[in-house]
Amino acid sequence: MSKRPRTSSAAGERAVGTAPPLRCAIYTRKSSEEGLEQEFNSLDAQREAGEAYIASQRNEGWLCLPTRYDDGGFSGGSMERPALDRLLKDIEAGTIDCVVVYKVDRLSRSLMDFARIMEAFDRKRVSFVSVTQQFNTTSSMGRLTLNILLSFAQFEREIIGERIRDKIAAQKRRGKWAGGVPILGYDVDRSGASPRLVVNPREAARVREIFQIYLDTGSLQRAATQLRHREWTNKRRLTKKGDTKGGRPFDAGTLHVLLTNPILTGKIVHKDQIYDGEHEAIVDPALFERVRQQLAENGRTGGAEVRNKYGALLRGLLRCKPCDCSMIHTFYGKKGRYYRYYRCLHAIKNGARTCAASTLPGLEIEKLVVDEIRALGGDRGLLDRILAEAKVNVEAEQTALQTERGAILAALTRMDRDLRELVADKSGGAASTARLANVHEQITGARTRLGEVDARLGTIKSAAITRDDARKALSEFDGVWANLSPREQARVLKLLFSKIEYDPANASVAVTFRATGIAALCRRKLEEAA
Repeated sequence: MSKRPRTSSAAGERAVGTAPPLRCAIYTRKSSEEGLEQEFNSLDAQREAGEAYIASQRNEGWLCLPTRYDDGGFSGGSMERPALDRLLKDIEAGTIDCVVVYKVDRLSRSLMDFARIMEAFDRKRVSFVSVTQQFNTTSSMGRLTLNILLSFAQFEREIIGERIRDKIAAQKRRGKWAGGVPILGYDVDRSGASPRLVVNPREAARVREIFQIYLDTGSLQRAATQLRHREWTNKRRLTKKGDTKGGRPFDAGTLHVLLTNPILTGKIVHKDQIYDGEHEAIVDPALFERVRQQLAENGRTGGAEVRNKYGALLRGLLRCKPCDCSMIHTFYGKKGRYYRYYRCLHAIKNGARTCAASTLPGLEIEKLVVDEIRALGGDRGLLDRILAEAKVNVEAEQTALQTERGAILAALTRMDRDLRELVADKSGGAASTARLANVHEQITGARTRLGEVDARLGTIKSAAITRDDARKALSEFDGVWANLSPREQARVLKLLFSKIEYDPANASVAVTFRATGIAALCRRKLEEAA
C-alpha cells in the first residue's frame, strides 16, 4: 500500500487508502480596516491563494473547508481575534486537519503567541502550511526556519510600532491632534489634509459649567451626582460606520479625567511634556488652575475641607508669613469639649522653635477675618480699588465672549458650507446620513451657544456694580452669614479671599480680597433684591 507524501507538520504520515481527506482551513488577516469595504479585498486575495494551493494538492487528498476564518482590522501582535478564536475552537473539536495561511505573519507576529498556537496544533496533530514560505515543521531545521521567519515578522511589527510612536510624538510637538477619541467640548474636523479638533460650542459651554459646578460643590462625588440629575453625559460621538459611541453618565473617575485634561486649555500632552495646541481653548487657564488646586487639596485632605466637621473656616487660606507655609487646623479635647486652633505646618514638622508664630486660637482668628469683610463697606479706598479690579475682570470676560462669538460665527459659516456639500452629494449611504445628522446637531448647538453668549454679554453690560451697591450688599452681610452652615461659610471665605497671612512679628493678619469674589457677592444681593 502506497504512502501519502509527508505534510509540512508534525501530523506524520497518512495512508491514502485508510486516512480520511485532509480537511484544510484557510486563515486570513489584515491589520487595518482600510480597503475591506471593497468588493475584492486583501482577505479575498489571501483566501484565493490558499484555495489555489489546496487545489494543487488535491491528489494528496487535501480538501478546502468552506468555513471562512477572516480577521479584518486585527493586529497580529495579539491573540484577541474573533476568527482566530473560532479556528482554535474548531481545532480543539477535531474538525480541522491542516491550517493554510498566505504568510506566517498572517497567523501571528509574536514569537510567544505563535509558540502557544503551535502547541495547540501539535496537540491535535494539525498541519501548518504557508503558501509563500516552504518549510517542514516536523524537522528541527524546519522549526528553526519557521522561528527565523517569525522573528523577522515580530521585528517588522516592532519597527512599525516605533515609527508610529515617533510620528505621533512629532505631531504632538507641533501641537497637532494625533488621533484618538475626542473629548467633550470638541469635534474632529476631517475636511483638511489631516484631522484636527474644532470647538463644539454647545458642549464647550457645558464643559465650562461643569468646571464651575465642581468649584461650587467642592467634591467630585457631589458634582457627579448633580451632573447625573441634569442627565449630562460624557462625549457622544458617531463612528465612520454611523454607530453611536459614548454618552455614559459621569462618575467621580470620568469627571476627574475631564477636569484634569489640559486639552481643554488649548494644550497637547505627550507623556510628561505639554505643548501649545493648534485647537482653541474652551476653559480659561485660571479656572483650570483653580480646579487643579481644589482637586489637589481634596486629595491631601480626603475631602475634609468639604465636610468641615469641626468648622475650620480658614483651611487652605491661612498661611504663616515668615515660613511661607500653610497653617493647618487642629484641635484637642478636654472634658468633652473641643478647642480649635491653627498651627504652622513647618513648626509641626520641624519643631516649635523653628517658627516664630505662636498657636492661633481658631475661633478668634476666624472672627478677625470675618470682621475684615464687615469693615470693607466703610473703607472707601479699598472698596474702590477692589471694584476697579472687578471692572478689569469683567472687561476681560467681555473680550473673551466677543472672541468666542466671532469663533462661533466662523464655525457656523463653515458648517453651513459642509451642510450644502452633503445635501448636494447624491451618493447617499449610512455614513453620509450620519454625517448630515451630525452637522445638523453641531449647527443647533452653535446657535444655542451663540444665544447664551449674547445673553451673557447683555447681562454683563447691564450689571455694572457701583460703590453704593457694594456697600449695601456688605451692610447686609451679617444677616446672610448667620444663616450659612460652616461648610457654606468656608466656601464664601474662599470666594472672597485669595490669601490670608499671619505675621508673628507684629501679631497682625493681612487679607487679600478677590475682586471677582466681591463682585459676585454684590451681584447675588442685587439679584435677590430684584
